[in-house]
Amino acid sequence: MTPVETVSINKAHGGVQGVYSHASAATGTPMTFSAFVPDHPPGTKLPVLWYLSGLTCTHANVTEKGEYRAACAEQGIVFIAPDTSPRGEDVPDDAAYDFGKGAGFYVDAVREPWAGHFHMRRYIEQELPALAAAHFPVDMARQGITGHSMGGHGALTIALRNPGRFRSVSAFAPIASPLNCPWGEKALAGYLGPDRAAWRDYDACALIDDGARLPDLLVDQGTADAFLDEQLKPHLLQEAAARAGIPATIRMQAGYDHSYYFISTFMAEHVAWHAGRLKG
Repeated sequence: MTPVETVSINKAHGGVQGVYSHASAATGTPMTFSAFVPDHPPGTKLPVLWYLSGLTCTHANVTEKGEYRAACAEQGIVFIAPDTSPRGEDVPDDAAYDFGKGAGFYVDAVREPWAGHFHMRRYIEQELPALAAAHFPVDMARQGITGHSMGGHGALTIALRNPGRFRSVSAFAPIASPLNCPWGEKALAGYLGPDRAAWRDYDACALIDDGARLPDLLVDQGTADAFLDEQLKPHLLQEAAARAGIPATIRMQAGYDHSYYFISTFMAEHVAWHAGRLKG
């Protein structure tokens, strides 16, 4: 098993907030992630909640501003937050904020020059869970997943592609349908090529229409979010879930924007919602 290097450790809410790095076989680069482990009896395995971040973010944004630790300590849930892309001098990049480093879109790229390192789907679906199971007290039979914006898109599509793996799925202001917004069209064309049929694996609404299902879903979306109408389009997700009979609670939160002020306001509710599904 790949060794994990401890970057930092801090005590918080009786537990341990750590930042870790390791050499990734999926991306061919070092990768960094954070993990909060609540206080627990020796030998106990805890449920795990994965959090996927949005464009321009690293593990640090939610770790420093997400305000999840008190809720995770109360509920006894491990919280793991990976980076959003490979990084390093040899990793290709783009001048725009919405492509390249910080914008991996949780896909496995097939177009050059991105195909050499941008394998975030494989990293999140395979490599990081195996690493977590080997190094942290997590019960892999009790996993939940959530995320914000691009990370909300990642959480939804990963859960839909892996039926039965996640007992709970939620999102904060997710990109509901990358096939139908500028961010998604740019990223999927750039990483995967022009064949839109190949994009369907990375679009929650398309996956649902193609037969993928979730047991239920919680989404919070701010009404003052500057990206709401052009990029996020939660109504498309609500309509897809309704067509498929997926119980979906999509809450429009008046006056909230796209920032971590919004995320942190509702984070404890999401942790508690996941806990109700992970503890059974």
